[in-house]
Amino acid sequence: MGRRTLVDDLVDGLLDDILDGRLKPHDALPPEADIAKAYDVSRLTAREALKALRAQNILYVKAGRGTFVNPADNWTGLDAIIKAASHGNADDQVSRGLIEVRRMVETGAAALAARRHTPEHAEEMRASIADMKRYHQAGDLDGFVAADIAFHDTVLKASGNPFVRALLAQLGQSLYRARRETSAIEEIQRHAIAFHQRVLESILTGDAELARKAMDEHMDQTFEDYERYVHGQRS
Repeated sequence: MGRRTLVDDLVDGLLDDILDGRLKPHDALPPEADIAKAYDVSRLTAREALKALRAQNILYVKAGRGTFVNPADNWTGLDAIIKAASHGNADDQVSRGLIEVRRMVETGAAALAARRHTPEHAEEMRASIADMKRYHQAGDLDGFVAADIAFHDTVLKASGNPFVRALLAQLGQSLYRARRETSAIEEIQRHAIAFHQRVLESILTGDAELARKAMDEHMDQTFEDYERYVHGQRS
């Protein structure tokens, strides 16, 4: 991760102002010079921060009228979207949304993997499941999560489509946090091991629809476990 800059800090500060309601959708931002003075930064820093926010559609410009706040539904910056979704104790919204994204991407990846996997991919998936079992028995949460992620990453690789991995890589930190939260529960770990085995067996048959169905059922179980063990405890 690169070093943070004053521009990064100002972007976060303005985003917090928006999320906390100090700047509302379609509100006009103060002039650039006023922003620089309020945050004790140079006008160049303020200019670059506003440029970064516009690039993510968090702000928009009306010619001759100034810069305004876009409603969150129009934002395109992933970090900002996740931060907005998490704002105000909306962790459930983020977790459910991530499961939905995984379902859309990973079921298709499993279908492709059934047709395109190599013996090396199969061996990597077997090794990941073996690691999950070992870390489960040892009570090693971090090891278990790493093995879980490694299994799914191999499925994505086995799909033979580099764009699939790139899409989910953008959600890496959020997916890790979500997996770690659910995998802290022993029963969910047992379910994950069983469903990973089913996914592997379905991929090895070479039947794309069978693999798609197995991954879909894994996502069903992931959602059910989340609702029962995580959301239920929060409630």
